[in-house]
This record gives sequence, structure tokens and C-alpha cells, in this order.
Amino acid sequence: MFEINPRDKIVARALLVGAHTVGESRGDAEDLLNELGELVRTLGVPIAEKQLVQIREPQARLFIGSGKAEELCERARELGCDVIIFDNELTPAQQRNWETISKITVIDRQEIILDIFGTRAQTREAKIQVDLARMSYSLPRLTRAWSHLGKQGGGIGSKGEGESQLEQDKRKIRGQMDRLKRDLVEVRRNRANQRKDRKRAPVPNVAIVGYTNAGKSSLLRRLTGAEVLVEDALFATLDTTTRKIDLPNKQPLLLTDTVGFIRKLPHQLVESFNATLEEAVMADFLVHLLDASHPRVLEFYGTTMKVLNDLGADHKKTLTVFNKIDRVDDPMVRAMLRNAYPEAIFISVHSGEGLDLLVEQLGNLVGEGNKEVGLLIPHSRPDMLAKLHREGVVHETAYEEECSRIRATVPERLKNALSEFLIS
Repeated sequence: MFEINPRDKIVARALLVGAHTVGESRGDAEDLLNELGELVRTLGVPIAEKQLVQIREPQARLFIGSGKAEELCERARELGCDVIIFDNELTPAQQRNWETISKITVIDRQEIILDIFGTRAQTREAKIQVDLARMSYSLPRLTRAWSHLGKQGGGIGSKGEGESQLEQDKRKIRGQMDRLKRDLVEVRRNRANQRKDRKRAPVPNVAIVGYTNAGKSSLLRRLTGAEVLVEDALFATLDTTTRKIDLPNKQPLLLTDTVGFIRKLPHQLVESFNATLEEAVMADFLVHLLDASHPRVLEFYGTTMKVLNDLGADHKKTLTVFNKIDRVDDPMVRAMLRNAYPEAIFISVHSGEGLDLLVEQLGNLVGEGNKEVGLLIPHSRPDMLAKLHREGVVHETAYEEECSRIRATVPERLKNALSEFLIS
């Protein structure tokens, strides 16, 4: 039986390989290879060496030329590596060919990300999504798992032992995938019901989106006091967390932390994590959080916007926020970012710099639909008076014989409830 589980084997040393064509930027390829190194370290795998290879065009057999492939295999043996990890996406056939000539495990960036997601998933929803993504990735690679079985028998219609077992496992995994997809539909139904419950007592919702490790969970924790996992690692949290805060203008606000984005995200994860990323689509507006200290921060901005565009959430009102500004010592970098994004807010979750301005701007966004009104509320409706004081801003109150005459600023969501008490 073939099981789609994270590896239990402890990897001693890894050789990282990145390949780029003549027409592609070497700087971009180096940055992606360094990012792969961060992903590998997140799994606790020691890195022996990184190799960047320039090719004329991808080759069908090994992705790179056979001469360079032999050279890399020899280098892996010299360094005592037991795995070669490619930053490029390898086909199942290319993976098998590499393992044939190297005699060690060969994987790619996709499999590393899937392994990270497998170790990070906590809730039932995240585990379903990760299992579905892993099965989708592994299904065309089952041949590699059963290459040790002999092909016995001959003649028309006969099948070898390995071929028969392979077909059985493929059917089994397809059946498991179908069940997981049904479970995911149920999860999405439950999430939709939760949103309906939130809409019954309508409180605006903002989703915090951005590149992985930009500080989204740290920001949520700092603003709300929520006990959420905060760790300096890629994909430290996969599950959405929603917490409520009260803004200075008495407006309640729901803050939702979402899964981080990354370049070259496996398409299996993009598809299977739609249920998680739906929070960004359904939010009233977005906070796009960026790591100001990262040299590729502008590229990360583009990566996140591309994912939001794919989700249909790029039209949302968005507050651009640069975090970790305390780590930016070069005034030229600060000036460049401020010139490129004049409407952005610059903060440090660590030091607290700019957080008051961020909360003020959140209040302004939430309060855009607010309106000043006059009200006559009977003394027999203390519940409505309390609601007004709790969720609106009361400017004046005059007590009359049977009612209170009030001038107040109220949010859009209160207008229907207060309609019978409105005066010109």
C-alpha cells in the first residue's frame, strides 16, 4: 500500500540546485535559490552547498544537460549528501532519471513546500487541504515508489506484479481524493455558515494578507492580544485566525490572519487552499503587510497582488503596510519605499512604531460609511440607547418627557435598526 505521508527519514545533508536559462535574470535565480534554502532550513535539513546552473533551455530528460548532471551527482557524493533538492519543478520522469544516475533521493521545491505544510497543518481544514495537495502531487509519481517490483508474465492482457499493484494504489488514492474533496466542500459550507453568523451582527472584517514571514500573525497578536503562534519561519501558521478589536471611534472590527503567499507556490496548494484564502475574498477590505527590510520587498508585493488577482480580491479596498521598518537603517531605502507607496503606512510590530497610525487608518476605513443623524429614542427602549452608545458616537443628548433627543454618528450597519427613530 502506498501512503502519502511526510518523510520520517532524517536527512543528513542536502545539495540545493537552481537552474536558469540565458534569458532569465541570474539575480532573481539566486534570490529564489536562497529562498529555497530558507524553506529547507524550516524543515530542519542541513544544507551542504548551493549550486546555480545556467542552461540554454530545459532538457526533457534531466532538465539540465547530462554532463552537468553527472558533475552535480559527483559533488553530492563528495559532500556526503543524501538528497538533491531542485528549485525548479521536475516532472516525475525527470525525478526518476535523476535518482537513477545519482543513487540518492531527488526532490523539488514543490515537495519541500508540501512537506512544510504537512508539518504545520493543525486544524481539520488545513489537514484536508494538505492531504489533498500531497496526493495530487504524488499520484503521477507512484511509478517511482513501485519501481522495485518485477514485471512478471507476458502476452496480451497479462500484467506484472508491480503494474497491478500500481493500478490498485492509483484507484485507492483517487478514491481518497474524492472523499477529501467532499470533506472540503463540507468545510466550506461550515465556513459560509460562520460568515452568515458574523453578518447577522454585522461587524466589518479586514483580512491581513502578504508574503510569508512578513509578520501577519505578530500584527494580529499585537493589536488584539490573541494567543497565536508567532515564529520567525516561513509558513509558521497555515490556519486562519479571526479576533475582534475595538477601534478608538468605538467601531468593532474583526481581524483575520491568512496563510502567507510565496513565489512558485505549487498549483496543487493554490487550488486546495482556496477555502482558506476565501477569507481574503470575503473580507470588507485588506491590510497588505510587507517586510520593509527584505531586499526583494517590491517583488513580494507583486507576488501577493498576482495571487489576489487570481482569487478575484484585487479590487478590495487595501491598506498597504510596511512592517519591520526598525530594521531598515538606510535612509535611501526608506525614502524609496515612501516615494513608491506614498499612501502606505510604515510600522514596526516589534517596537510599536506606527501602530497608532495604523489603528487610526483602520478606523477611517471602517468609518467611511458613517453618518451623523438626529434621533428620538423612547425611554422604553434602553436597549437601543445602549446599542447606540456601544457602537456609535453620541455628540449631544437632551432628555425630554418621553424620549431622549440625540445627535450621533452611526455606522452603516446601524441605520436600519435606528430607522424608526430618525428625525430630520
